[in-house]
Amino acid sequence: MKKSNVFLASSLLILSGCMQQPDKPQGEVRSPSEIMNAATQSNWRDVDKENILRITLETGHVYVELNERLAPNHVNNIKLLAREQFYNGLSIYRFVEGFVAQGGDQTDTKIPQQGKKRLDAELSFKTQSRLPITALDGSDGYAIRTGFLDGFAVGQNRNATKTWMTHCTGAFAMARGNEINSGGTEFYITLSPQRYLDRNITVFGRVLEGMEHVQKLQRQPTSGRAYNPILSVDVLADLSGEDSTQFEVFDTSTQLFQELIAARTNRPEPWFKFTPNYADVCSVAVPTRRKTM
Repeated sequence: MKKSNVFLASSLLILSGCMQQPDKPQGEVRSPSEIMNAATQSNWRDVDKENILRITLETGHVYVELNERLAPNHVNNIKLLAREQFYNGLSIYRFVEGFVAQGGDQTDTKIPQQGKKRLDAELSFKTQSRLPITALDGSDGYAIRTGFLDGFAVGQNRNATKTWMTHCTGAFAMARGNEINSGGTEFYITLSPQRYLDRNITVFGRVLEGMEHVQKLQRQPTSGRAYNPILSVDVLADLSGEDSTQFEVFDTSTQLFQELIAARTNRPEPWFKFTPNYADVCSVAVPTRRKTM
């Protein structure tokens, strides 16, 4: 074999070795289920009922945790709208398969009595110093840094001085027109990750429970039947005599949650023969459960 061919063959061998995926991690690595079984009550936090919306549809309730920290104005406004019963009798008037379900006043003519019709967008939460999050390794193409803050999936700039919620499945956001500050009443829920929308629109919550009711919505209007009516939207704290539901969310600031991220990044169970050594922020679900009284 000529010297040049030897060099070429050697180079190909080195290159093929670099292209191989890493072997599954060795050592004692617990599976996600083992990690959850090891969790104690201290690994969970109660969700404040004052920051939970209950959206009642024909098939059941959708519970949404609002992110008061990252989008306080939107959270305050939608609670005002709920308390004046703005949404009662309106509808989820737009359903795009695999994209979003959008609700509110399709005619855009209903005037709120307490809440505002238009709000300045809260695309990111700005801080003077770094805002610590439970971060994932590396950029995911949509954000330099991603991770979790207070149980919400978030993105950040390089300096961690701008933080925003990401459009993972079940994200709760405020729809708008072409003008950045044209939203205020029309909300939507993402049916699958839509990360390209990040920082173009205000995300201010996530569905805790009830995505199955969102998925059961009619895709198209049916003659003689109301199209996806919203029976009511309430702040859960106002329903103490009717709805005693209490939610708990896994504390994403704990070491155990970091272990859960690692287990999702490289699944240790023997069933898995290939591990990508990667997890994006939407693939690490934050455990949520009803609290047993």
